Amino acid sequence: MGFFRTYSSLFWLLAGIIAGSIAGMIFGEHIAVIKPVGDIFLNLLFTAVIPLVFFAVASAIANIDAGKKLGAILGIMSLVFLATILISGFLTIVAVWIFPIHQEITLSHDTNITQPGNWGEQITKLLTVNEFYELLSRHNMLPFLIFSGLVGFASMRAGQAGQAFRNFLHAGNEVMKDLLTLIMKAGPIGLGAYFAYQVGTVGPQLFGTYAHSLGLYYGFGIVYFFAGFTFYAFVAGGINGVKIFWKNNIIPSLTAVGTGSSIATIPANLEAVKKMGVPPEIGNVVIPLGASLHKDGSSISSIIKMTVVFGMFGRGFDSPSVILLALAITVLVSIVEGGIPNGGYIGEMLVMSVYGLPVEALPPLMIIGTLVDPLATILNATGDNVASMLVARFAQRSRDAKEFY
Repeated sequence: MGFFRTYSSLFWLLAGIIAGSIAGMIFGEHIAVIKPVGDIFLNLLFTAVIPLVFFAVASAIANIDAGKKLGAILGIMSLVFLATILISGFLTIVAVWIFPIHQEITLSHDTNITQPGNWGEQITKLLTVNEFYELLSRHNMLPFLIFSGLVGFASMRAGQAGQAFRNFLHAGNEVMKDLLTLIMKAGPIGLGAYFAYQVGTVGPQLFGTYAHSLGLYYGFGIVYFFAGFTFYAFVAGGINGVKIFWKNNIIPSLTAVGTGSSIATIPANLEAVKKMGVPPEIGNVVIPLGASLHKDGSSISSIIKMTVVFGMFGRGFDSPSVILLALAITVLVSIVEGGIPNGGYIGEMLVMSVYGLPVEALPPLMIIGTLVDPLATILNATGDNVASMLVARFAQRSRDAKEFY
C-alpha cells in the first residue's frame, strides 16, 4: 500500500490521460469543446511559475551556510556533478541517434524553435532582458533564474541585516510549494482534457510516439544505471570499488522506488556511502547537495523530451548548435528539478522558454516526464552515491584507494 500512496498522483494522472484518450478516440474532433479545461490548467501553471521559481531559487541560495562554499571538496563535487550530467545527456543523444524516435505526428510546422540572430545576440537574449518587467514573463525563464539567484546571493551576503528578508523568502517558498501542490491536484483533469483534444484532432498514432520515447528512456536508463554507475565506481575504486558500491547501493535504490523522492533517500544514501568508505566530510556534503543539484535521470529525460517535442513541431535535433544548447539546458533543468517540488514541470517550461515553443508543447513534456519518474528517481538518488565515491577519489587521490574502498 505504501508504494501506491507514494505514486498515487502518477496513477491519477495516468487515469486522466487514459480517460481523455478514450474520449478523444470516441468523439474525434468534437472533443475540442473541452480543450478550454486543459487551457485553464496550463494557464494556472504558467501564472504560478514566476513567483515559485523566484522564492525557491532565492531562498535556497540565501540560506546556504557561507562556510560550505569554500574548499576543494565543493569544487571537485561541482566538476563531478557537471561531468556526470553532461555524460548522461550526451550518451542519451547518441542513443537517440542509434534508435531514433520516428515521429508519426507533427503538431505544427510553423514554430520557430531556433533563436534568431548571431551567437552574440542569442546569448544576450538567452541570459538577459533590458527591462525589469520582462523578467516576469515565462518566455524569459533563464534571465529570471539568474536574477533570482543573484537576489539569493545578495541576501546571503547581507548577513544579519538581511535576516528578515531571508525569512520572507523562506516563507514565500513554503507558500508557493503548497500552491503548486494545489494546482497539480487538477492535473488528471487538465492533462486528461488536453490529451483528449490531441487524440481527437491528431489521432491515436500519438500513442506510438509516446510508447517509443518511454521504451527508449527505460531501455537506456537501465543500461546507464548498471553500466554507467559500474564504470564510475571502477574509476573511483577499481574492482573493489565496483563490488562495494553495488553491495551497498541496494537499500538506497529500493528506498528511492518506495519514496519516489531523492530528498527522502538522503538518510539511506548517507548510511550507504559511509559503508562504501567515503569520508564523512565528503559524504555529508555531497549527498545533501546532490539531492538538489545532481540529477542524471533528469538529464536523460530532458534530452528525450526535447527530441520528441522537436519532432512534433517538425524540427531536426541534429545540428551542433541545437545539441550544445540542449546540453546546456539539460544541466540547468537538472539543477532546477532538484530545487523545486514538482520541479520537472518548471524545467519543462524552461525548455519552452529557451526554444520559443508554444503552449501545445507543455502537455507532451509533462506526460513523458511523469511516466519516466520512477526510474528517473532511482538514477537521480543513487547517482549521488557513486558521485560521492568519485569526489573522495579525486579529493584524496594521493592516498591509497584501499584506505577508502
